[in-house]
Amino acid sequence: MIAIEEHWQLPEVAAEVRALPEQRGDASVMFDEIDDNAERLADLGDARIAWMDDQGVDIQILSLTPPGTQPLDPAPARLLSRRANDIVAEVIRRHPARLRAFATLPMADPEAAVAELERTAGLGFVGAMLYGRTGPTPLDDPRYNELWATAEALRQTIFIHPQIPAGTVRRAAYSGFDPLTDLGLATFAWGWHVETALAALRLIVRGTFDRHPGLQIVLGHWGELLPFWTGRADSLSAIAGLDRKVSDYIRSNVYLTCSGMLDPALLRHAVAVTTPDRLLFSTDYPFQRPSRAEIGAFLAEFPTDEARELFATGNARALFGIS
Repeated sequence: MIAIEEHWQLPEVAAEVRALPEQRGDASVMFDEIDDNAERLADLGDARIAWMDDQGVDIQILSLTPPGTQPLDPAPARLLSRRANDIVAEVIRRHPARLRAFATLPMADPEAAVAELERTAGLGFVGAMLYGRTGPTPLDDPRYNELWATAEALRQTIFIHPQIPAGTVRRAAYSGFDPLTDLGLATFAWGWHVETALAALRLIVRGTFDRHPGLQIVLGHWGELLPFWTGRADSLSAIAGLDRKVSDYIRSNVYLTCSGMLDPALLRHAVAVTTPDRLLFSTDYPFQRPSRAEIGAFLAEFPTDEARELFATGNARALFGIS
């Protein structure tokens, strides 16, 4: 079992994000402090591996928890991205059979982001985890063209993770309730997923995958709503001058992971709109913690042994080069 969306946190990053002005910060960092999340996020050793053993997970692919370093100014983003990557590289060196990682990139400095992707690829990282915006700048902005070209050339997969909507959007669409309900509506209940789907859709419409057909991205939560709306999204293709339908790019350039949402109905839809070789397992640790029994019951829902094996391990081995 290879779980690909498993988080950790660097306290210095969380502190820098919390110190930002409200309009630039990310209130979802408060989820790090719920229950024992902070303790679990900080642990990259024996306790984490013991939990993996209890779940039946053989390998976790680690990623810095949201929002990474993307809200930060260029200088702290460069410093803390490199520090986070160096820490996790050493952890993987100590546990080579159990852990891998997505890199953290200083997206506020596009040239530095490219350089860090190159460096971490050389350290054995399997790709990078990004968010849909850096300040007001979306991932499809031309300033990131070299990053996408480098990711394709190095076969570094890019995981696009949910991110809280911009402040103006939060106030217009996700406010009017008590503060906690506002936050939940803007994050795990809805806003996170719409934002991520939009980031991926913008990359498709921008022609990113026409220019870089070998580029692969991952979307969590069964595709962040996008696979459920392909019939409508396909109508963009002709308008945007794309070579193919949006749904074709999803089947050729996008992998979907479950993010601990072990719902057979979502599985059936994902198989219907993509193929079994596009699906990946993850638990979204520590925010979701399915038990070994729950994981086993979900795996029993797969239509064939081959599809089950691809989801649990085969697709991740092939995509990330895990021998």
